[in-house]
Amino acid sequence: MNDSKSQSGKSETKEVTWERWQKKRTFVRALEGTYGELKEELFSQPRIYHTREMNWKGGPQNFGKKVINPQAVKIAQSIETHVDAFAPKGHGQKHGHMNSAVFFVLKGKGHDVHDGQRIDWEAGDALIVENGCVHQHFSDDEDGETIVLIMKAKPLFLFMHLIFQKMVEYPPTEPVPGHEDYAPPSSL
Repeated sequence: MNDSKSQSGKSETKEVTWERWQKKRTFVRALEGTYGELKEELFSQPRIYHTREMNWKGGPQNFGKKVINPQAVKIAQSIETHVDAFAPKGHGQKHGHMNSAVFFVLKGKGHDVHDGQRIDWEAGDALIVENGCVHQHFSDDEDGETIVLIMKAKPLFLFMHLIFQKMVEYPPTEPVPGHEDYAPPSSL
C-alpha cells in the first residue's frame, strides 16, 4: 500500500495494482510477412536482455519483472520468464494455471503450498509447479529477501486455448511488519 496526503491532510491509501492483471496483454504475436522477413527480424533481435534496465512492478511483499515473453520481446513466442523478489517473510498470490512452471531459487529460502501440500526450498533449488496446481510462494527468510527466476511455456499453452487460470487470493497489500521500507534490488 502506498500512503499519500489528501488536501484535508488525512492519509489516503492507494491500492497496489499489478499491471499484468489490469491491462490488455499480448499473449501470442501474429506471424505476418514473408518467411525471409520473419527470419531476418528474428536474427536481428538482441540475445541479451539486461534485467537491471527493467522496472519492478507490484509490491509491497512481492515484486516482479517481466524478462522474456511475447509482449516484451520479439524473439520469444513460446516461453515466458520473469524474476520475482519477496520481502523478508513476504508472499505472493494464491493462484493456479494450466501451464507448468520451473521456479529456480537464486537467493533466500522459503516454501510453496501446492494443492494444500507444503514444499520447502532454498537458494540453488529448482521447483516444479505442475499443470493445474493451485499454489502460493512464501519467503521464510527472517531478514533477507528472496529472489526467484520463473520459467514457463505459458504462451504456448494459451495458444492451444489452455487459458484457464484462477486467482484464489490476491497478493498482500500491506507490507511485512518490520519491513515496510523493503524495495527489490536495483542491481537485478
